[in-house]
Amino acid sequence: MSLHESLTVIDGLIVSRWSRSVFESMRRGGIAAANCTCSVWEGLEPSLHAVAQWKVRLREHADLLAPVHRVEDIARAKETGRVGVILGWQNSTGFADHLPYVALFHELGLRVVQLTYHTANSAGSGCLESRDGGLTDFGRDLVAELNRVGILIDLSHVGSRTAEEAILASGQPVAYTHCAPKALKDHPRNKTDAELRFIAERGGVVGVTMFPPFMPRGNDSTIDDYLDAIEHTVNLCGEDHVAIGTDFTQDVDADGIRYFTLDKGTGRRLLEVGEVRNPPGFERLDGFPNLTAAMERRRWPEPRIAKLLGGNWLRLFGEVWRDPAGR
Repeated sequence: MSLHESLTVIDGLIVSRWSRSVFESMRRGGIAAANCTCSVWEGLEPSLHAVAQWKVRLREHADLLAPVHRVEDIARAKETGRVGVILGWQNSTGFADHLPYVALFHELGLRVVQLTYHTANSAGSGCLESRDGGLTDFGRDLVAELNRVGILIDLSHVGSRTAEEAILASGQPVAYTHCAPKALKDHPRNKTDAELRFIAERGGVVGVTMFPPFMPRGNDSTIDDYLDAIEHTVNLCGEDHVAIGTDFTQDVDADGIRYFTLDKGTGRRLLEVGEVRNPPGFERLDGFPNLTAAMERRRWPEPRIAKLLGGNWLRLFGEVWRDPAGR
């Protein structure tokens, strides 16, 4: 058995065009579980529809997929040769500013929620908002309710001030599920060294992305460039607070990318992304073993590789996920 096959591999965020082909690619990649985006700009009804659609996928592709509600479900998925699906939102607009919906969606399986996506909402400001007004009073109430029910708070697309205030307001550690170091590329979606250290010092985890627009060499990036970004983050945060969050957009077409990069999906253009070409050897999710092999070529110790590829997500999920009824 290879090292990769022995590990519990977890991707902190995938936002692909979901299909059986993608699920098969995930399984071939040896992914034990992934945070699968099912809401970006959507409000209540479309977000509910997306969760319902995942229930259908989980039933129709039960030979490939398994729902993840507890940490133990990830081990069970790996043992049965399936991919554990962690339902996640990249925005909190699906709650429609109604806090009781947080517990409702938790019961439906939602386990990761980002406070804002790119721009402002009722909770705070995104990283592409022209003025970051910080965490709102409603945002503080939302953070408290997410803590109470046991949903991990994601701050990847959140503005600097809003993110800092959310980290301080949260009674539990939080995450950047998919970001890259701003020190390596000055991009508004990337995080400064100070921001990366700040979340780690408070128990959080940084999922490092390889999304080419956020990498120094863009579409010319290699797996080694990705490892450079991971290593930079490890040097800042320590190996106990860094993980993988690829932000894989497998099979997403130009219209899908456009939807992600327009304000609210239909407004002004926020980012120029263009064609996305992932590193050679990691063009698709089934290339995950090549990432592990590259880490081994750098002679990273096996315990470090195990933490980066999934162990740190397991620890964080174990600290945050809980049954709000105390069961």
